[in-house]
Amino acid sequence: MPAGSASADLPDGADAVLAPLVADPSRTAVLCDFDGTLAPIVLDPADARPLEPVPVLLRSLARRFAVVAIVSGRPAAFLADHLGPPAGAAATVGLHGIYGMESVDAGGAVRPDARVAPWLPVAEEVAARLRHGLPEEVMVELKGPAVTVHWRRAPDEGARAAALVAEETARTGLEAHPGRMSCELRPPLAIDKGTVVEELSAGCTAACFLGDDVGDLPAFAALGRLATGGTATVGIAVRDAETAPEVAAAADLVVEGPEGAVAVLAWLDRAAGDGPA
Repeated sequence: MPAGSASADLPDGADAVLAPLVADPSRTAVLCDFDGTLAPIVLDPADARPLEPVPVLLRSLARRFAVVAIVSGRPAAFLADHLGPPAGAAATVGLHGIYGMESVDAGGAVRPDARVAPWLPVAEEVAARLRHGLPEEVMVELKGPAVTVHWRRAPDEGARAAALVAEETARTGLEAHPGRMSCELRPPLAIDKGTVVEELSAGCTAACFLGDDVGDLPAFAALGRLATGGTATVGIAVRDAETAPEVAAAADLVVEGPEGAVAVLAWLDRAAGDGPA
């Protein structure tokens, strides 16, 4: 079986939904989130790892499709550490971190968007204040120009964390974006998963995005805009017990957990290798 075979079954009718993506793989973009989509959600974000087949499967897809990329809230360096190709690999997977505010170039270097530079010291100051105001069980993660507050290890602290986040948005102009038992403060820039999806899909005749959280809604909305321009698009929601209903509602196909996402990617890999569906 091709790289990235998965044990999860696809929902009934998934083949028909996914078929437009393999009509011409050389003009199709395959785009994915990371946490909750290719990697299970864990207590400590630093411990997150993609499911075992994922890195090899992504490189196999990159040999078949026009664009294969990860678009994540993770720092680009984290994505490179866990999804980057081995030395000498020919297939390249695009890695876009912090919602498109930075990416990994062809040489493996992290390249931030020039617009984020003024916000780096702001984010550092915000992270310091939040760490001072919250218990150790609440993780405050500084990610370049963004700060994420995680209270998965201390659910009872969610209201307190949200109140401090609101104070920081009023003080600094950073914008709050809720997530899975977390909230992220980001610069008020016109950069999100949707803008990255549109940029990466330019010139393609088909595109898909796999995501699991409200932070992925801009990517699904971008697929809708691409569809109005004639691009064949498929939004794939990767669902678990925490997935917000609006995520599934925005998608064309719903699969269960990262195992379901891997099953989708494995199907695309096989179907593209067999020729047009």
